[in-house]
Amino acid sequence: MRIGELAARTDVSVRSLRYYEEQGLLTSSRSTSGQRHYTEAEVERVRFIQRLYAAGLSSRTISELLPCVEMPSEGNSDAALERMAQERHRLSEYIDELVRTRDALDGVMARARAYRESLRTPAREGRSSRGGADDGSTIPQA
Repeated sequence: MRIGELAARTDVSVRSLRYYEEQGLLTSSRSTSGQRHYTEAEVERVRFIQRLYAAGLSSRTISELLPCVEMPSEGNSDAALERMAQERHRLSEYIDELVRTRDALDGVMARARAYRESLRTPAREGRSSRGGADDGSTIPQA
């Protein structure tokens, strides 16, 4: 199949496919006129590469992992396992940071909701129309 068909079937731009080739992540054969041709196997390979990118892996890391996928061996497997462990650790740290950020955002949202709710709550008995207490003390207004 030609590059346009591979792009359509994988929902990846032609430019990205060319980049994958430049990075050594994807290979093609060339016709006599220089057009790229891909096999059916490349469809799943591109999808796999996309999943790795979506997980936050760089093209360099992906190129280090692909030999284990293509030609498993003890050496490839050991190297790939070490690299994947490093990436997993990096992703775990990133997830932890995202959770902390989400928790902080939840706190800000809770304060904003509480403030908005305080604006809707009718004045309690004993408050003057100006918002002060009957005893003459003042209550801060939000």
